[in-house]
Amino acid sequence: MHQPRRRDRRLARRESSERARPQSSHLAVAGADVVLVGYFSAKRKDFEALMASAAQELAARGARVVEQIVQRRGVSDGGVQKMSLPYSSRTLLSYGKVREVAQTSGQASADVVIFVASLTERQQRVLTAMLARPAVSLSDVLGAG
Repeated sequence: MHQPRRRDRRLARRESSERARPQSSHLAVAGADVVLVGYFSAKRKDFEALMASAAQELAARGARVVEQIVQRRGVSDGGVQKMSLPYSSRTLLSYGKVREVAQTSGQASADVVIFVASLTERQQRVLTAMLARPAVSLSDVLGAG
């Protein structure tokens, strides 16, 4: 008799959490001041071109890129073995770099922080809270187009 009730609670909890999730993380950036953040492995030699391309895409959509910040992984000996992994599953970047992004975006009065790499929903929530402004993936912005 207790099992059906427990299943019902789990189902209700799952449904309420699905309702609480944002339906879409698409964001219109026209007229917004943007901090662009890139996360690249040391093997990726064309990261500057990727950042420039992302900045051009955002400018074409009416955004103004006020700062660009890059976190590179694998530059040191210890990082080489972990190049394909994020520094943190919660924030993608190292915590020092997150603090740098928060400080820079605050000083620049940025409206949004856009990451060249894809972010999970959890990373978006955590970074949005830590940066005190929306943190989204470039693919979310370009998909809103």
